[in-house]
Amino acid sequence: MPEQLSTVILCGGRGTRAYPLTADLPKPLLRIAGTPIVEHVMGIYARRGQTRFVLALGYRGELIVEHCQTRGLPWEIEYVDTGLDTPTGARLRRCAAAAGPTFFASYADGLADIDLAALLARHRAHGRPATITTVPLPSPYGTLDLDPSDGVRGFAEKPHLPDHWINAGFFVFDASVFADPRHGDDLEREILPSLAGAGDLHAHRHTGFWRSLDTFKDLQELEALLGGDGPPWW
Repeated sequence: MPEQLSTVILCGGRGTRAYPLTADLPKPLLRIAGTPIVEHVMGIYARRGQTRFVLALGYRGELIVEHCQTRGLPWEIEYVDTGLDTPTGARLRRCAAAAGPTFFASYADGLADIDLAALLARHRAHGRPATITTVPLPSPYGTLDLDPSDGVRGFAEKPHLPDHWINAGFFVFDASVFADPRHGDDLEREILPSLAGAGDLHAHRHTGFWRSLDTFKDLQELEALLGGDGPPWW
């Protein structure tokens, strides 16, 4: 039986990059093959034995609550209204008391076949208060393979760039991270850089499946990945 932690899922943003799909609907409720992406994210954790969730709500949060309660999801879910335009770090800070001394955290729009046991073991082993999952940067464009004289030897269609690693959005945090307001309120622009500068942030490399849903095109591509063997994030 895996160690049980709560998972905070950031569900409060306006999802402007997915407009007009998010004009009246929060992005966590955008559907992949009929199921809202936030439910897919919770399913990633639940399939790996983590079934306690804290949803950090904001924009149209009442619709997320209504969906989860109507669906009767078989997990322990707590809802925290973290404000309409609250930065991501401040949303996590407002959920920290409900989440416990150490907790997982995720965005509501990222999918991966993440090994949560390995992620948590990494966090416990390095002893720092924060762990960030990182993946090779997926190029949005095809790339050319050039020889020394600029002859084109071939093409690679949207390759992963192994020399560049990005935030994949699957975290483990100790609550102490959010006890100090000097870290700031914005997770990506203030808190994570502050932790890195203090030597308090460690990376967990993930080289398996990972995708995020930012645009309608992403939604179409994620639906195209579904097959008879189930979603690749299983």
